[in-house]
Amino acid sequence: MMKIHESAEDYLEAMLMMQEKNGFIRSVDIAKKLGVTKPSVSYAVKQLRENGYISMDKEGHITLRKSGMEIASRIYKRHVLLTKYLEHIGVDPKVAEADACKMEHDMSEETFEAICRQARAAQIV
Repeated sequence: MMKIHESAEDYLEAMLMMQEKNGFIRSVDIAKKLGVTKPSVSYAVKQLRENGYISMDKEGHITLRKSGMEIASRIYKRHVLLTKYLEHIGVDPKVAEADACKMEHDMSEETFEAICRQARAAQIV
C-alpha cells in the first residue's frame, strides 16, 4: 500500500463522509468541513487528482476513484472504531473524536487490530 501524507488522508476521509451524507462532494464543502482555505483545498484536490485518487467533472463535483476510496474507507473505519473505543473507556465524546483523528493516521496495523479485538470482545462494534 502506498503511503500518503496525513493531510491527504484527511481530505480523502472528509470526501467519503460528504459523499455518504450528501451524495456529492464539492471543494467548498471540503474547506468548510476541514476548516481550511479554498486555495488549500484547490491545491490538495489538484494533487489528489494528479495522483489518481479522485476525479472531477466539469461542474466541479469530485468523485473518489478506487485507490482514493480504499484509503478513505480505511481511515474512516479507524476513526469510527477508535472514537467508539475511546468513549467506551470513559473519554469525553469531543475529546475521543479529536484524539481518534490524531491516532488514526499513525497507529500500526498490529495495534489497530488489537484494539479491534478488544472492541469486539467488549461488544463495542
